Amino acid sequence: MKSEKPRVAIQGIRASFHEEAAFRFFGEDIITVECNSFKQTFDVLKAGKADYVVMAIENSIAGSILPNYSLMLSYSFPVVGEVYLPIQLHLMALPGVKFEQIKTVTSHPIAIRQCGDFLDEYPDLRVVESSDTAACAKRIRDEKLTDTVAIANTLAAKLYDLEILERRIESNKKNFTRFLILTTHENAKVNNPDKASLCFQVSNEVGALAKVLNIFAEQGINMSKIQSMPVLGKPSEYNFYVDVEWEDNKKYDQSIKQILKYTHNFNIMGEYRRHEEEGISLRERPKTDSNKKKYIEVKKLSTLK
Repeated sequence: MKSEKPRVAIQGIRASFHEEAAFRFFGEDIITVECNSFKQTFDVLKAGKADYVVMAIENSIAGSILPNYSLMLSYSFPVVGEVYLPIQLHLMALPGVKFEQIKTVTSHPIAIRQCGDFLDEYPDLRVVESSDTAACAKRIRDEKLTDTVAIANTLAAKLYDLEILERRIESNKKNFTRFLILTTHENAKVNNPDKASLCFQVSNEVGALAKVLNIFAEQGINMSKIQSMPVLGKPSEYNFYVDVEWEDNKKYDQSIKQILKYTHNFNIMGEYRRHEEEGISLRERPKTDSNKKKYIEVKKLSTLK
């Protein structure tokens, strides 16, 4: 019998930032499906071994994760939500380990770069890069390493029984990563969407892209992001990935009808509810109960076959 809990595929292991993002969107009553790569998360969704994928798409410091746009286009799974997660990094070790015992710091290379100011204060520490922040914490626990610390989140410290020696060691305290929630087409119904991720190409001539962008402006549609990537094997041709937000659904529909005249290979990659922002800080998603209600509605839709 299939579990009523949503099975959520993530890149990395439990207590990674991907699982933290999954908890924020679905609540903690989920089954986490650990995957070694972003491609594997799509493969397990395609094979029916997961119901959803949570995938990082951009970071406020490091920028867009470009290969993930190509994955989205290749697999064509719809986007049904997004989460902005504050990236808070802590230094953690086995309980009882003192700072003066530390010889090695290990973490994901991006996390290491984000903690450069802190690490510069301790030039004698050996820095070792790894594939996953949570995996570094797990290794310290499993191998009982008393001379090594990991840079990871509070979930990792809790799950792997580590003690936080230094909190918030990231250089930029306003660091966020945006995660997308993807699922199968059967589960893709979202009520009252107000944001969409689009992909299209335009002709290689003066003003072609401007025509599309002006249509959004004329209809009062906010374009929150635009990302271009070369089309593989076609010099001078680009895919444009655009995120748009709206208040009036009729104006959004009208803008889509108009831009179809000026684009080709047009694809709506997903229509969903945007994660609300409030200044620089971000509002919390609705509490777990409302997320459960949304999930139950989606489950009902998937069983009506």
